[in-house]
Amino acid sequence: MHTARTSRTVPVRVVVAKPGLDGHDRGAKVIARALRDAGVEVVYTGLHQTPRQIVDTAVQEDADGIGLSVLSGAHMTLFAQVMELLREQEATDIVVFGGGIIPEADIVPLLGLGVAALFTPGTPTRDVTDWVHAHVGRHCAEQLRDPAPAGTARAPHPSPPPPTPR
Repeated sequence: MHTARTSRTVPVRVVVAKPGLDGHDRGAKVIARALRDAGVEVVYTGLHQTPRQIVDTAVQEDADGIGLSVLSGAHMTLFAQVMELLREQEATDIVVFGGGIIPEADIVPLLGLGVAALFTPGTPTRDVTDWVHAHVGRHCAEQLRDPAPAGTARAPHPSPPPPTPR
């Protein structure tokens, strides 16, 4: 079971990872550096990580969050595997967010898997760092455990509204 760090004097700790075979890591490195510069402890796993390696690293590092960068088109599979492994490890208090080339049609299903937020190309790094400070860490764990009200998404930029029932 994942153990929560309780002191808020401890900075937020985030694992930034590049899952799968995607070899383009510039965006992940930009986000990792922006988070670090904003006072977040960052563990960058490097390229070609499996979902199990990412989750194991997050648990071992007592991370508050996992930020996935996916440009390969395998986002549905990779995010789903990370979410499932977190459940298996009883580490669902680790907040998962991500970015990359994610079609608008896939954003709502990913949020439905439990991904807390998705950042698409063009998102200012300040938006990401502000979101991490506001939503990742023990002080907001309760807020994230409570499901969002029906019909709302927790994606900060840009995401389509949930489909309207007909």
